[in-house]
Amino acid sequence: MGEDIKEMNPDSVLFVCNYNSVRSPMAECIAKNIVGSQIYVDSIGIMDNLLEVNPFAASIMEEAGLDLSNHNPKHFKDLNVSAFDLVIALSHEAEEKIREHTRGFDTLVTYWPTSDPSATTGSRENILSAFRIVSEELKEKITEVLKQ
Repeated sequence: MGEDIKEMNPDSVLFVCNYNSVRSPMAECIAKNIVGSQIYVDSIGIMDNLLEVNPFAASIMEEAGLDLSNHNPKHFKDLNVSAFDLVIALSHEAEEKIREHTRGFDTLVTYWPTSDPSATTGSRENILSAFRIVSEELKEKITEVLKQ
């Protein structure tokens, strides 16, 4: 995370991942909890076949007292991505797509490599643990960058 992000005080932030079902909705939910209405926050996915919110993501957010149950997945074509001050890509694929679509605009795009916990296998607790780790990593980064 470069100093340029920390110093910019964005009015709007967009989180982007592949399907808008795990990482980006979790980041949106966490960010809204941290910044309230001070900053406009949204999230989208880049794939054409968006998925519903992953139940493990919803469970982890619920553990933190946050609610993802009303999240409706959105596609990057649903929003004017270049209208956001800061776009945070959470997957390499999302970064490539968003950089392509914001080229020439005054939008800061940054990439936070974030593992996809939905790829975790094993016991329920093992899977939940992977989601908790991602949630905590996102919370740390969001707090550091957006807390004003």
